[in-house]
Amino acid sequence: MREGLHRGLRVSVTLIGMAALAACDGSSNTYVPPPPTAVRVAQPVQEPVTLYFELTGNTAPLNSVDIEARVQGYLQSIDYQDGTTVTKGTKLFGIERDTYQAQLDQAKASLASQQASQVGAKQEYDRQVNLMKQQVTTQTAVDSAKATLDEANAQILNAQANVELATINLGYTEVTAPFDGTVTDHLVDIGTLVGVSGPTKLASIVQTDPIYAYFNVSESQVLLIKDMLRKQGRTFKQTDLPSIPAELGLQSEEGYPHKGHLDYVSPQLDASTGTLQVRALFENKDKVMLPGLFVRVRVPIGQNDKALLVRDDAIATNQLGSYLLVLGKDNTVEQKQVKTGQREGALRVIESGIDPSDQVVVQGIQQAIPGSKVAPEKIDMNVQPAEAGADAKATTTTQ
Repeated sequence: MREGLHRGLRVSVTLIGMAALAACDGSSNTYVPPPPTAVRVAQPVQEPVTLYFELTGNTAPLNSVDIEARVQGYLQSIDYQDGTTVTKGTKLFGIERDTYQAQLDQAKASLASQQASQVGAKQEYDRQVNLMKQQVTTQTAVDSAKATLDEANAQILNAQANVELATINLGYTEVTAPFDGTVTDHLVDIGTLVGVSGPTKLASIVQTDPIYAYFNVSESQVLLIKDMLRKQGRTFKQTDLPSIPAELGLQSEEGYPHKGHLDYVSPQLDASTGTLQVRALFENKDKVMLPGLFVRVRVPIGQNDKALLVRDDAIATNQLGSYLLVLGKDNTVEQKQVKTGQREGALRVIESGIDPSDQVVVQGIQQAIPGSKVAPEKIDMNVQPAEAGADAKATTTTQ
């Protein structure tokens, strides 16, 4: 009984297999290729673009000096709060002035004494001159009186110089700010004897508005600029620097929001680095920039009236450099090596490698394989990915 059941099952399986084979015909085995990959393409934007040198550098203060005690004495007062911004002439430190006031008084008294001596010498000289006219004195007496008067005049000049010197030393007892700026913390305390064996550093003051930015230009860039000027029939002059704009951006900022101008160009290249030092000047009223910050700087060098720009995220790289995927014949993807330039917002300048009529793949790049066919959808080059997706969704909803 069991053996008959097994034989019946084998017959049933055989019949089912034969039926399945019979249901398959030749047409069902034909390979059906997948549909072309959907991509979005756009033509390069062609518009005038200002060409820049994009460089890096560091900020530096407009002025930075050490504040020192130039006379000897005990520090009597500290007249500012550490880290505060002061104006030129603000008193910062006070050094005992009694000794220097006494020296000034002594110098003034000496001057008064010399002035009195000069009056007597002048009277004696005038008297000798009158007696000489009456022929009742000798020429020797006249000459002696003249020498005494000349000596008295010289003593007055010396006394006046001593008064000026004593006045200067007395003025040094009040240490003031040499310019507008921010003063660092004090380095000595009240009661300290300063200026004993020379100037004593009390603090430093830094002026950061406006502020400098130093950066270096390579030798090839210098030669390029000189060649451009030569073609224009112009020569470089230091007096032209204020008319050359410069833009600056911090690491935390997008783009170059700070505007300034060139201020200085070194007259010679640094042979050890092959670079030329350049300095630009920027306003810093809100004190956003501090000395020593790493900054990005760009300086205009020319104008390209018909620059080609594509989306920066459409550019890929390989061992040969940067490349773009473009549509070729019959919507076949082609790869073109390009030379890229500066960035303009979300776009980047393409200096060579593509034509204005090329259709550049801007979305679906990972699925677009060179040599394969795609289903392109044209969009505007300036449309960002999120915007393009929203547009496509709106189109689908409308349909």
